[in-house]
Amino acid sequence: MPLLLLDLDNTLVDRDAAFRTAVAHFLAEHGLPDSDLTWVTTIDASGYTARHEVAAALAERYGDVVPTAAIRALLDNGFADHVFLTRSSREALVKAQADGWTCVIVTNGRTIRQEAKIRNTGLDQLVQGWVISETVGHKKPEPEIFHAAAAAVGLPLPGAWVIGDSPHADVAGAEALGLRSVWVTDGRPWSQDSYQPTHTAKDIASAIGHAMRNQG
Repeated sequence: MPLLLLDLDNTLVDRDAAFRTAVAHFLAEHGLPDSDLTWVTTIDASGYTARHEVAAALAERYGDVVPTAAIRALLDNGFADHVFLTRSSREALVKAQADGWTCVIVTNGRTIRQEAKIRNTGLDQLVQGWVISETVGHKKPEPEIFHAAAAAVGLPLPGAWVIGDSPHADVAGAEALGLRSVWVTDGRPWSQDSYQPTHTAKDIASAIGHAMRNQG
């Protein structure tokens, strides 16, 4: 069975939009200026800033008025309730499964937070498995996490497609293993010189469609 390894944040789901919504609620709940939304999202850097660094920055700025537990709740799972799966993404996954593809989510992050997103969006019913960096002890682009994804569904890794939004984590990870990749651009230009994705696509549905058309 052909294997699709799919990134979660800002690929299958719009993680940044969910985080902005959660932060807006957090600021309103604690009587903080809504203009701080830009500051918080900049610190977060689409989730690439380490959680403890974001927590420390928020505690330093809001520690006098916001309980530490509230900051922890925001960063651990406060935005999992705000992620959703678009209709086109859902349909693409259903079609891939119907055509015999095995879909596995490969994501960096904390297990409790990533699994909440997967279950809240119904992705747990649309993929055949998932691996999370905190659980397996390796993070993309390290080869071990991709091997763990293939092992989770009992399939060989060679021949798999990797789909994701991160040049470093997804595309470079695939390149190092000799795998084909689709970079989800979200309107961004490619800026790396040392490696290239096999294909680029505007969104996850288009990316899955390309992989399915080029299985061989």
